[in-house]
Amino acid sequence: MNEDSSFIIDDRVRGDGYANNGKPWRAVTDSVMGGISKADLRATTVSGKPCLHLRGEVHLENNGGFVQASLDLGAEGLLDASDFVGLEIEVCGNNESYNVHLRTGDTQMVWQSYRHSFTADTKWKTLRIPFADFMPHRIQLGLDTRHLRRIGIVAIGRKMEADICFSRIALYR
Repeated sequence: MNEDSSFIIDDRVRGDGYANNGKPWRAVTDSVMGGISKADLRATTVSGKPCLHLRGEVHLENNGGFVQASLDLGAEGLLDASDFVGLEIEVCGNNESYNVHLRTGDTQMVWQSYRHSFTADTKWKTLRIPFADFMPHRIQLGLDTRHLRRIGIVAIGRKMEADICFSRIALYR
């Protein structure tokens, strides 16, 4: 933990496709369900800031509709974030709407998550998203921050060109 009371999930210092916990970021598309969306995820630098760049085409055909960059949060399984207020993330993009999805030990089905939408402006900005603002999707239970399993940066639900960069991701108090 840093003196500023944050917990860094990924600060992109490594410069590769791995987060600070040693886990790889992965590009996931609706092809896992028969969709035809395409995605590319790569480490790069944008406007002098090291980041991951998710690009892709979201298509709705064949029950499709998403592209995602996902990261398993706990180096040994689940991450306890109960001492924190929310998630902080630096993003820039193409002025489109994106989601942050959180999965927990309670989300057993692939379609279950806790979601928050945001717009990725063309200039870097830092978002502070309180855990209370994440809405349950296809799950009746509230968000249990003691058991965070995965985070996803997602373009979902409509035909679109995904083009989003994200840098520092942290938990904040």
